[in-house]
Amino acid sequence: MNIITKKYLSRQTTLRGIGASLCLPWLDAMHAAAVTEKKQAVKPVKRLGFYFVPMGSDLSRWKPKSKKDLSQLNVSMKSLEPIKHKVNVFSNLQLRPAYPGSHATSNSAFLSAASAKLTESSDYYLGTTIDQVAAKVIGQDTKLPSIELAMDMMENVGQCDNGYACVYQNNISWSSPTSPLPSEAHPRLVFEKLFGEGGTKEQRKAALKRRASLLDLIMTDMKALNAQLGKQDQHLIHNYLDTIREVERRIQKSESSIDKNQMQDLERPIGVPDKYSEHAKLMFDLQALALQADVTRVISFQMAREASNRSYTEIGVPEPHHPLSHHGNSPEKIKKLAKINAFHLSLFSDFIQKLDGIKEAGTSLLDQSLLLYGSGMGNPHHHDHSNLPILLAGGMASGIIGNRHFDYSNPTPLANLHLGILEKSGVVRETFGDSVGAIVL
Repeated sequence: MNIITKKYLSRQTTLRGIGASLCLPWLDAMHAAAVTEKKQAVKPVKRLGFYFVPMGSDLSRWKPKSKKDLSQLNVSMKSLEPIKHKVNVFSNLQLRPAYPGSHATSNSAFLSAASAKLTESSDYYLGTTIDQVAAKVIGQDTKLPSIELAMDMMENVGQCDNGYACVYQNNISWSSPTSPLPSEAHPRLVFEKLFGEGGTKEQRKAALKRRASLLDLIMTDMKALNAQLGKQDQHLIHNYLDTIREVERRIQKSESSIDKNQMQDLERPIGVPDKYSEHAKLMFDLQALALQADVTRVISFQMAREASNRSYTEIGVPEPHHPLSHHGNSPEKIKKLAKINAFHLSLFSDFIQKLDGIKEAGTSLLDQSLLLYGSGMGNPHHHDHSNLPILLAGGMASGIIGNRHFDYSNPTPLANLHLGILEKSGVVRETFGDSVGAIVL
């Protein structure tokens, strides 16, 4: 433990270089004078994440076997075993506003708990999503009030599903009933949004010629800062910068392989890793950096779009996801669908374990966060919006207890959970969507 002097750094301390800026993670030197980490008051949850996966799940392989806890994780959830003490699972939640069932309404109602206006034109209408309700309160003191991310290229024109405009299917975040927020799927553009060095394509190319790394631009400030820090803080900063360098190296590697890979996935932006898992891990690492440096406190991430025809050959599922979801009770198709469910969740599990390893103010970054993961569908074969696969990770710094299974006997609005999340985040609302009362977390 460092000795805390009367000098300390502001939580908003930023290192700057030409065209770049770098917010810092939580350091001992950011504590108030003479306040040790042990005396630091426990902070409430202030970071929120919302993670959407499409086309439901095979409930028989998803739902925990115990009605009260996660002592017996089902096969699709085995990746949560190391971190289940900081996870809660919810069964028999329902999205009534998503009926009559469709892919578009599964996507649009997930964070809004609102009914989409049936239209193929630009007169679309939905509702403000939970992430944006929260961002208006807890996101105002950060560089970015929120960030919206995805894995697929999105087109918002025309109709995509049963008379619903594509905008419903391709956006999970809405800042108002008429304002969908487009998501970014390209790691380079996310990196630049977080750390600067944006501009036109020509400007970015020129910047790459000027430097080997973003970090080269802020090294003068970095040297001056190091002189003010104790060894523990210096070690933390060193590891943080190494992580940024590694993320940037992976982005550059992906971009340099464009000419080698002529067979691009139509739903995948050019210049991202060939494998879905590598792309997803890169996007998750960028989120970890953003949360660690408090660049943003609210994130939404669409891990795949509804009706996606992406195949997952890296896990032995060459068939497109959407046709598999209409399984017709075929045991072989259901098994492959469950394999996709387990794959998506394993990537999220890796992410939350990473956050749990990042320490901040006596707890972990996961403890300081509430992360909702799930789908707007239950059984995708019937476009059913009941029995949703839903879990919540983190929140221990606000008194949330993990390793619980909330198994409701009657269908319960997903909006009740949304309302409970908002309450735990200090966002006061009497209702949200079709809620009938907040779930007590």
